[in-house]
Amino acid sequence: MKSIKKRLVVYFMFIILITVVTLEIFLIHTIKQNYYKNLEDNLYNQIKVSADLYSQYFSDATLHENVLNNVDTFWRQTTAQVQIIDLEGNILMDSIGVLPFDLTLMDDITKALMGQKGRWIGKVDYDTEQVMAVSHPLMSGDEMVGILRFISSLREVNTEIKEIISVFLWSGIAVVVISGLVSIFLAHSIIGPLKAVTAAAEKMALGDFTTKSKKKHDDEIGKLSDTLNYMAIEILKREQLKTDFISSISHELRTPLTSIKGWAMTLKDGYETEKMLEDGLDIIEKESDRLTHMVEELLDFSRFVSGKIVLDKQLVDVASTMDHIEKQLTPRAKRDQIYFYVDCEKNLPRTYTDENRLKQVFINLLDNAFKFTAPGGSVSITARYEEPYFYFSVMDTGCGISEEELPRVKEKFYKGRTSKSKNGIGLSICDEIITLMNGTLEIESQLNKGTSVKIKLPLQEYIV
Repeated sequence: MKSIKKRLVVYFMFIILITVVTLEIFLIHTIKQNYYKNLEDNLYNQIKVSADLYSQYFSDATLHENVLNNVDTFWRQTTAQVQIIDLEGNILMDSIGVLPFDLTLMDDITKALMGQKGRWIGKVDYDTEQVMAVSHPLMSGDEMVGILRFISSLREVNTEIKEIISVFLWSGIAVVVISGLVSIFLAHSIIGPLKAVTAAAEKMALGDFTTKSKKKHDDEIGKLSDTLNYMAIEILKREQLKTDFISSISHELRTPLTSIKGWAMTLKDGYETEKMLEDGLDIIEKESDRLTHMVEELLDFSRFVSGKIVLDKQLVDVASTMDHIEKQLTPRAKRDQIYFYVDCEKNLPRTYTDENRLKQVFINLLDNAFKFTAPGGSVSITARYEEPYFYFSVMDTGCGISEEELPRVKEKFYKGRTSKSKNGIGLSICDEIITLMNGTLEIESQLNKGTSVKIKLPLQEYIV
């Protein structure tokens, strides 16, 4: 497996090489053009002086006469090779004695014949290096009589350009080497913290959630460290919740089992009166019901966690459901001396849902409300419809939930500080059921003032 560090170094070096090569090509091209332009300007200035000198002092004689009598005048102004050419492109004179050849196709000659400044760069038979030629028309008054041409070898210019290119190339190599070393350092500065985070994650994967990932920089890797640390803290919290849950549920299960076993042993050894038998059997029945209820909650919780729960949807009359809940819980409210009322809006539409699960949610929420409301307090449940949602609300005037506990009451296994809390999965199951019905369950509470649970469910006019 290729390491990220090697890949980063390769990527950095690729970018650096592309940048350096592009810059080198641009600089070399620019310098070459500047050197050639300077040579061209220098030759053109010299040829213009010679052409002006001819026009002022030698234009009275013919071009052929001037070639014969005043030829040295033309090359006194320059060290370049000098050619005098007639209008047909024939060489009348060459300062180094080059044999005549056809020049009519040369760019500089063509432009000079049109009265323009001309330049040509190319190879000639008598020089191993390229040469540059500039041409200028020779005028006699307003009439063009010939062309003056200066030719210079590019040997010295190319030598200077090669020296500069050599400096640039070595500089580029140095830049690449230095940048490569810097790239390795930068890659290490990125991979170092990433390796530390990976090591911490591996320890966490082995179950050591006390390990902390050290945050070195406030960047993406730093955020990853924060996320890992947060995950470890949350896992530890949940592990503690599970431990507390197991401890609590063990206690909750032990209590009814102890009562059942105790009375079973007592009745087995005999009983003195029929009343003692009835009391014993009554306690065994109630504790068995309580045990069955706890086991059902655990089974429900297990099914929700595994995703195996399926809603048995039927057409439900919500008003009838609310009436059933009122009849079921009114006796308990009277026994606990709590004012209980149900406020159900008239003409509620029917909806396709799981009525038993919906009752389970309401009864669970109302059970909590009764449990945490002192005698003389009040508990209520309301139901109304605003298209396309049902809105239910369970409110009490009980002890309430503290601000720091409120965000966590729907967490699995979480138990509040009050000793009235049981296994910590009741509200979690309610929230799972409402979510499964595509609804929402929100809890609002103030300590010592009461709690309000609000449920929002969409109307289902057909089974989905």
